[in-house]
Amino acid sequence: MRSHELTLGRSFGVVFDHGEDFYTALTEFCRINEVRQGYIPSFIAGFSDADLVGTCEKLDDPHAPVWSKVHLTNLEAFGGGTLAYDPDADELRPHIHVAVGLKEHSATGHTSHLLNATVQFLTEMLVIEVLHPDMRRTPQPDLYNVPLLRFGTR
Repeated sequence: MRSHELTLGRSFGVVFDHGEDFYTALTEFCRINEVRQGYIPSFIAGFSDADLVGTCEKLDDPHAPVWSKVHLTNLEAFGGGTLAYDPDADELRPHIHVAVGLKEHSATGHTSHLLNATVQFLTEMLVIEVLHPDMRRTPQPDLYNVPLLRFGTR
């Protein structure tokens, strides 16, 4: 277990518009507002389509992460996540999970890591900036190189 007291910065209410790419809009918001790290306690969204981590195939190693995706359409979503910054690539590294319901299939649900999505009607989100400590995603070699959140310098 790892923990660190967080020094919070600004709080934002953010709305993504119909047709926007979710991650492009999130990255643009962070760039414009100079948010490099933080957390998203929750958001609600409609997605016309989205890719989530998942598979219907038998896993060779059930303990390993799944790197494949499932494509879903016409969704309602509830999600949250964290924002970390990669100084070497000068890139935002969001980690977002969602629970989605397929509207035309009795709101049948799926829950997983969000790979990409297109906004349908709206996305309404809270973003809380973290000023300190540095939040970084570091690949963990002994855990299939999964990038894990770390506090402080590398």
